[in-house]
Amino acid sequence: MIPIALGLVSFIAIRIMRDSMDLSFALLKIAIGDSAMGYTFATIPLFTFMRLIVSRAGPGADIYSAMNQGFRRITRGIGMPTVGANAVFAAVTGSSIASASVFSKMSVPEMLRHDYNPRFAVGVAAGSSVLGMIIPPSAMLIIYSFVAEQSVGEMFLACVVPGLLLAAAYIVAIWFMGRFTSAFVGGTKIETSDLMPWSKIAAKTLPIAALILVVVPGGIYTGWTTPVEAGAAGSLLGIVIAAARGRFNLTSFWETVIETGHITAAILFLITAASMYARMLGLAGLPNELQTIQAENALDFFRIMFLLVVLMLFLGTILDTASIILIVLPLFLPLIDTMGLSLVWFGIVAVVAPEIGLLTPPLGLSCFVIKATLDNDRIKLKDVFLGAPPIAFVMLLVLILLIRFPALSLAILN
Repeated sequence: MIPIALGLVSFIAIRIMRDSMDLSFALLKIAIGDSAMGYTFATIPLFTFMRLIVSRAGPGADIYSAMNQGFRRITRGIGMPTVGANAVFAAVTGSSIASASVFSKMSVPEMLRHDYNPRFAVGVAAGSSVLGMIIPPSAMLIIYSFVAEQSVGEMFLACVVPGLLLAAAYIVAIWFMGRFTSAFVGGTKIETSDLMPWSKIAAKTLPIAALILVVVPGGIYTGWTTPVEAGAAGSLLGIVIAAARGRFNLTSFWETVIETGHITAAILFLITAASMYARMLGLAGLPNELQTIQAENALDFFRIMFLLVVLMLFLGTILDTASIILIVLPLFLPLIDTMGLSLVWFGIVAVVAPEIGLLTPPLGLSCFVIKATLDNDRIKLKDVFLGAPPIAFVMLLVLILLIRFPALSLAILN
């Protein structure tokens, strides 16, 4: 509904401001052409196909079981495999909702079996699921790249350090809660007598590790492939992995292609609406007005970022991340660009900030997905929303670090 509303408002506003229906249609044509005809647009269907075909191969359980072996010796550390597995899974699927639905089924029952607090269990699952939108290849990064006219490859590389930093912060927070708030965490000691041999762990993780290596560090980072070529290579390797696991046939291939088409069309609609909206704001002169207000009131960098984060956090409680990017960024991008700040760094902030909203009421998409996925009478929606705030607070601290130290996002690019 948001893209429809943005598109209609933009179309009608241009018609009213310039008294020209032809101009409205001309700008709509340009918006569609700029969105769909660019070479980099191919990253969307390719990476979408890759994550769908890999998800069908069922790597989530293997990743979680391997991570569980590494963290099970840590006291009350059973929540840590969920974070580690989500980070790895995010590097393949790039979807918070997919991560939430996959790992909540595995991690939450496992934690409940060992007498962990249900609110802690679902909070960890909900909080770590947002890594799917931060660690590349993320759909939100691609959408931002089109809205801000930035390189998809640079956005992918810029998000590596922030994504790993957030995953590490989650793990430290879980250790801290287990050490100092054991009553909230709960849990019993896990026996370590049945540890999985290293050969079996390698067999479970090497295929996914190879896929990650091909897509980001082995392709985009080295410059051997463009993001489009990396997406194509990842899709091909995903087919090989699915076939090796016996999860690939012509029927599943066709279903994946159709689903890829549906998702690609939806994203194209989002990008077209955002492009039309940005052009309407430009014709209205609103970005220039914001720059004038900033100059007259002597708003410095931190005040502007404070206003941006507060706005995004508020919108995150009622809208999804893509809608927030469509509405807010066309207003702030010219202002950020005028201040001489990196639009690549700003993209990381713009993606991380609204993701916190996925964990907060009244919308909290990840929370609703986890509740629907679990279908467990012991878990109420209130438990999910009460368990997520500690993880959301950690995410806010990481966001502050990313704003204060832009080098964290630009380290790989420099």
